[in-house]
Amino acid sequence: MTAHDSPSETTAASADADHRVPTPPDTLPATLGELLASGWTSRSVVDELRANAIAKLRSGETLVPGVIGYDDTVLPQLTNALLAGHDLILLGERGQAKTRIIRALVELLDEWLPAVAGSELADDPTAPISPGAIAAVAEGGDDTPLEWLHRSQRYAEKLATPDTSIADLIGEVDPIKVAEGRHLDDEGTIHFGLVPRANRGIFAMNELPDLSERIQVGLLNILEERDVQIRGYRIRLPVDVMLVASANPEDYTNRGRLITPLKDRFGAQIRTHYPLEVATEVEILDQEVTVPQVEGVSIGMPRPMADVVATFSHLARQSSQISQRSGVSVRLSVTNAETMTANAVRRALRLGESEAAPRVCDLESLPASTMGKLEIESLEEGREGQIVGQLMNHAVLAVFRELVSPGDLGRVVDEIEQHGAVEVGDDVTLVEFTELLSGAPELTKVASSVAGDAATAAELASAAELVLEGLHLSKRLNKDAMGAATTYSGRR
Repeated sequence: MTAHDSPSETTAASADADHRVPTPPDTLPATLGELLASGWTSRSVVDELRANAIAKLRSGETLVPGVIGYDDTVLPQLTNALLAGHDLILLGERGQAKTRIIRALVELLDEWLPAVAGSELADDPTAPISPGAIAAVAEGGDDTPLEWLHRSQRYAEKLATPDTSIADLIGEVDPIKVAEGRHLDDEGTIHFGLVPRANRGIFAMNELPDLSERIQVGLLNILEERDVQIRGYRIRLPVDVMLVASANPEDYTNRGRLITPLKDRFGAQIRTHYPLEVATEVEILDQEVTVPQVEGVSIGMPRPMADVVATFSHLARQSSQISQRSGVSVRLSVTNAETMTANAVRRALRLGESEAAPRVCDLESLPASTMGKLEIESLEEGREGQIVGQLMNHAVLAVFRELVSPGDLGRVVDEIEQHGAVEVGDDVTLVEFTELLSGAPELTKVASSVAGDAATAAELASAAELVLEGLHLSKRLNKDAMGAATTYSGRR
């Protein structure tokens, strides 16, 4: 599962894919006659997806690369749907990799597919359906020229919006073609919508319940009879398309925004979810977080700080003060990790340092990346910051208790009390931190166990600050924060 699941309207195979379509190999047949002589046989999209899924399963490849945490839950259901040849709908809150899963299905299509050259609907040369392609094959016979479509050209995606029309999805009369002198009953005057143009491919509808009910009716025939009916024309256009949709569970099941006949026509309903373990969410961060490249600055992400960010998201998903109807997206963890890292880089640049690693003090920068992604349920106005701060403290304390053995803490507390006070924070340089640790062997010992043997000076400083904050949250040290400076001292 990954964080990037925001739906967008596009006909590209992926929003972040290279839009340049590969050039077909010269060895592919150029005419219908050559295609038939090569032994090529036509098969439906469902059969194509099934055959390629079976091949991946046999070879041990994953069906959906780059999606983490779904191996035992979502992916088995997805595999079953593909093997059964079902249209499917993915139900899940925001940030649960629904769109990424849908777009990954494109990789299960054949790399190249022959179509009648110039056809509007990627017509099968052996069974064309559009008027233009039918005429071209009838006239050209075995000499009918072909074009080869890359798998990335066989995917269409639409974000469902209330203003989406039947003309957008199915088709409508083209007034320009009528103005050219064609008669209204001429099928050549049809302007085909997105679904027919996805013929022999995959059509995805994001946020399906947002489609108005009268437009949802237009999808019934596609899901059951596999044809589209164009208003005003006495034709039923047979299309070969797999329909995949995404929806929010509340919209799908509670608000009645999806008509019952449309629900009934989906063969599989697959429920997605947020990461079940903090470690899974950290693995997603390793994959998705973008670390800025800054010349002269080595940037690290200490695992304990990644744990804090992931734990915060998990706690928010369990909190009664956070709206669970809207969900707590994995994007929250990703943007928080990126913001925290950016603040560490800013400190390194400001202090002229060559190493940067997030510390506890960098958590102060996270409201900017957090508040827009959470819906607070509080009767008291203005408590949003306090609620988020409490959750962040709980996250720090949880990670501290996970990483630090209680038996090691008494000596650290005694050392801090003997030292008098320890000052850390955003303005403390690595040199000052190194000097501090050189005079605090017990703190250094515990921080080293948290940071690991190969830790850099910046990562060791991060671990030391986490230990100090954990001791404060455990009520074993006092904390005095003023501006960018934070002082920890004994409670005696």
